[in-house]
Amino acid sequence: MSKPVVNIWGTSPGAQPAVAKADPWDTEWELRNGTAWVFYSSSAQTAVRRPVILADGFAMGGSNGHVLYDGLENGDYPFISSLRESGLDVVLLGFSDRSASILDNADVAIECIRRTVADREGDAMLTVGGFSMGGLVTRYALATMERQMEDHQTSTYLSYDTPHHGAWLPLGVQAYAHFVKEHWGKTNPLLGLYSDLVNSPAARQMLRWHVEAGTEVTLDVAAGQDQARTDFLEALQRVGDWPQRPRLLGVANGTDTGVGNDIPADDTAMAAQGPKANAQLRTQGQGRQTVAQMADARQAPVSIKTVNFPELDGAPGGLFPKAPLLEDAANFGMAAALAAMVNEQPAELTHNTSTFVPTISAVASADIDDHTALYTKVDRDRSELHDFLCATTNEGHTAMTPMLGEWIVAQLQEM
Repeated sequence: MSKPVVNIWGTSPGAQPAVAKADPWDTEWELRNGTAWVFYSSSAQTAVRRPVILADGFAMGGSNGHVLYDGLENGDYPFISSLRESGLDVVLLGFSDRSASILDNADVAIECIRRTVADREGDAMLTVGGFSMGGLVTRYALATMERQMEDHQTSTYLSYDTPHHGAWLPLGVQAYAHFVKEHWGKTNPLLGLYSDLVNSPAARQMLRWHVEAGTEVTLDVAAGQDQARTDFLEALQRVGDWPQRPRLLGVANGTDTGVGNDIPADDTAMAAQGPKANAQLRTQGQGRQTVAQMADARQAPVSIKTVNFPELDGAPGGLFPKAPLLEDAANFGMAAALAAMVNEQPAELTHNTSTFVPTISAVASADIDDHTALYTKVDRDRSELHDFLCATTNEGHTAMTPMLGEWIVAQLQEM
């Protein structure tokens, strides 16, 4: 798997590189509840000329400029330097709290857009967008500015594997994170961090289905949308759903062919047995299914059941990113790590990761509730974007690859 731009679950709040590094950016702007790191295309510049604003994605804590830059520049494709060599100035937008409400972080994006326009030398139009959640933040920000009759001077909007139609985190993983916190979080606060992140404002807004507690629940495919997501979608509708003036571009880390990632449906993903707790998590299948069963030594098992869900874990899309600080655990792997901490012995892990942002969500072409749409070639005519590109394999969510990076650079050179 290619190195992800933003490791959603693997960085600690305010994490700094192990060895102090010189700042790779030319200047930085302190914003209210955020920071912008600015890279000029020329060493002779003291102001932006052809600015490209790219917002950070969802994670725990605040954005780190070095981590964000390293993921974009030092992976499989040197994205920042490629943009600069094309005469584009890069503004990386970070947030003080990446798990805060998308609406709150949109205010940071609006401030960054205003600062960029004020700092700009010349009259070149802006490109504004972001990675994962950052694409939703900037989409809402631009639409809000238009609704308020404010000129954002943006000609191109760009989203990078953004969950326009919702993200997927297995319901059993969500419930197990809460179950662990509820039973053992008081004695070990580390066991509650994953639960806190799942229940954060941004997670509730992005996830198509959300579980907030580790208690018995049965969810039909039409149920399970958190009120925070309903409120966010209504707020987006009130500002026009999309910005109307810019060209809307996007890329997806999943395939557009309908070919999934070979993770089988209704298969054991994680199993744990130990002196304190037992658990079994299964990959999502169709029909009626128990996706999780959990118990501590003092109570009967708690079951999480689903009805008529699509096979989301194996669907085409960007894969849930791995967390290097937890030995590359992803979503099911994170549950296994929690189980190992509780029982003080390893859990059995069959499937580490799964789809996080289905392709049809990243290109806004269909609802992820629809099993047939998930596993069918993307209908380009149904996309709400003007143009998009999908990966040829299902790769890590927000992975910066030569194929996707080069396409973006070529598109922006035409500005």
